Amino acid sequence: MTILVGYKGINVGKDLMDIAVKHAKAFDSEILVVTSLVGGDRTEKSKIVQAERNLEQAKAYFDDFSVKSETHLLIRGLEAGEDLLKFAKEKNVDEIIIGVRSRSKVGKLIFGSTAQIVILEAHCPVLSVK
Repeated sequence: MTILVGYKGINVGKDLMDIAVKHAKAFDSEILVVTSLVGGDRTEKSKIVQAERNLEQAKAYFDDFSVKSETHLLIRGLEAGEDLLKFAKEKNVDEIIIGVRSRSKVGKLIFGSTAQIVILEAHCPVLSVK
């Protein structure tokens, strides 16, 4: 089994990471930690460096729990939700875990564009973590 974790950074995703570890151990899964940057070939180098650093921290976190993981930085010029879905299909993942931010009452219905797209259009189960 393969689990895709949509990841923005260690400060954003502690609960997300903990749940991913539990699922990976329960289902003997590999985790693909994925960050998508929208800018394509115009993405600022500093954003790329920060994203790579965040992914390295995520890899170290999973390594600490002896969970097999790979990191992937996507800079393909797609919106994050579309990019995660495309990558999930390419890798034939079995589950997607994605964070959602708490928002206003209206925002809670919508989640945010990335989470909304992933939740509504994924080919596999999606676990949203607040």
